[in-house]
Amino acid sequence: MAVKVGILGTGVVGQTLAGKLTELGYPVTIGTRDVSKTMANTDRNPYGGAPFAEWHKQYGQVKLGTFAEAARFGDIIFICTNGAATLDALKQAKPDNFKGKTVVDISNPLDFSRGMPPSLFPQWVNTNSLGEEIQKALPGANVVKSLNIVNCEVMVNPRKSNGDPTMFVAGNDAKAKDEVKEILKQFGWTDIIDLGDISGARGMEMVLPFWLRIWGATKNGYFGFKIVR
Repeated sequence: MAVKVGILGTGVVGQTLAGKLTELGYPVTIGTRDVSKTMANTDRNPYGGAPFAEWHKQYGQVKLGTFAEAARFGDIIFICTNGAATLDALKQAKPDNFKGKTVVDISNPLDFSRGMPPSLFPQWVNTNSLGEEIQKALPGANVVKSLNIVNCEVMVNPRKSNGDPTMFVAGNDAKAKDEVKEILKQFGWTDIIDLGDISGARGMEMVLPFWLRIWGATKNGYFGFKIVR
């Protein structure tokens, strides 16, 4: 029986992952705060992509539900929500729906309140991380931080970076990390480094200000980082 995937977040990251995972044969339910509002929204995303309802016509096999329904559905759950709203989204999704499951945290603690480029929220940096806070909020789940250091198209196709970039994982449970590594390999990642427990999310999240500066300097979001050793 195919592993079922729940995705929290219907933005461009959630859509890209849902599309790729569906192509790979995974049953997917994608979750949102308000189903009717999401389907009625006609705004294009910040990158010029189609509104959700238009995207959904191409991926009709992807079920749309609430955060709680997506979390309940998934054997593995991807968190693709805006970092500032992630912990609230988990409350709506109900922590009991995550028990015993692998949770892939892709969110980043970016504060856009002062415009671009964003900074990191001070409560989730240096000695803490959003990944760690997610693990605290979901004590019965096995949270793995990964994929947060590249744009969504590179997430599901690392060759879009014109190279063989490195991807990282961090989490407290070895079996959960192995599950995530297997999905990464299906996406095309061949160079994966395990950074240890979930506190490894600190460094991964602190890469984002650097990533954003590179994006601004090169006007190109299709890149990754390579650890040469």
